[in-house]
Amino acid sequence: MTGAPEAARLPPLREVIARHGLDAKRSLGQHFLLDGNLTERIAREAGDLAGRHVVEVGPGPGGLTRALVDGAAAHVTAVEIDPRAIAAIEELRGQRPGRLSVVAGDALARDLTAFAPAPRQIVANLPYNIASPLLVGWLRQAAAWERMTLMFQQEVAERICAAPGTGAYGRLSVLAQWIAATELRLRIPPGAFTPPPKIWSAVVVLTPHAAQPPAALFAAMERLTAAAFGQRRKMLRGALRGLGGEALLARAGIAGERRAETLTIAEFDRLARLLI
Repeated sequence: MTGAPEAARLPPLREVIARHGLDAKRSLGQHFLLDGNLTERIAREAGDLAGRHVVEVGPGPGGLTRALVDGAAAHVTAVEIDPRAIAAIEELRGQRPGRLSVVAGDALARDLTAFAPAPRQIVANLPYNIASPLLVGWLRQAAAWERMTLMFQQEVAERICAAPGTGAYGRLSVLAQWIAATELRLRIPPGAFTPPPKIWSAVVVLTPHAAQPPAALFAAMERLTAAAFGQRRKMLRGALRGLGGEALLARAGIAGERRAETLTIAEFDRLARLLI
C-alpha cells in the first residue's frame, strides 16, 4: 500500500503560523488563505503551468505556495518582505527540494523577471496595500510575462475588468485592458481568510496581448489616464488642458465635451500615440 501523498505530510498551516509567530500584520496588507481547496483552485486558474517558471509575491505562511510547488510548474520563486514568513517559506523549501526558491525583499523594488527564466507567470494573493502599484509595474513589462493570475480586493478586481461607461471604469481599467485580456474568474468571501478582511476578494487573470507598446508610449498612456481620470467630473477639454486639451482631442477626432469614462480603450490609445 502506498503512503499518503507528499502534500498531505506537510504540517497544517495554522501550526506553521503559530511556530513562526506569523500573526497577520495590517501594515503589510496580510490576510492569509488557508483553505487548500481554494489555493488549489487559484493555481488551476493560471492554466497549464507545465514548464513554466512561476513567481509568487507575498506567500505568507505558504498556502498558495504549496499548491504551486506540488503542481506542474517547472519551478516556483516566492518573494516575501516579512522575515517571519520568509522563515516559514524556507521551511517549505526544505520540504520540497529543488521546487522552490525564496527571495527576501520588497517586490515593488525588484525586477521579478530576474528571478525566473521564460516562460514565466505570476500567481499571487497580493498584499492589499500595494496591489495596484505592483500591477502597474508588471503591466509596464508585460511582454516578459505569459500570464498573471492575481487576487485583489474585489473592488480593485472589478475596476481592472470594468467596461467603458460604468462607474468602476477608470485609469486601472484602461491600463490593464490596453495591455492584456482581463477576466474576473473567482470571488472569495471574507470568511475564507485569516484574519477575515472587511471586503470580498477576487481573482483576475491577465493575459498580455501579443503586441506590446514601447516604453515611451506606456509612459504617455500613464500621463493621459492620470489627467483624464484625475478630474472625472470634468469634460475632457478641461481635464486634458495640460496635455493639449481641445487641440489634442481634435487631432484624435474626439469631442471635447465627452468625459473620460466614456472613452474606449482604442480611443485612449489614439490619444496616447499623439503624445509621443
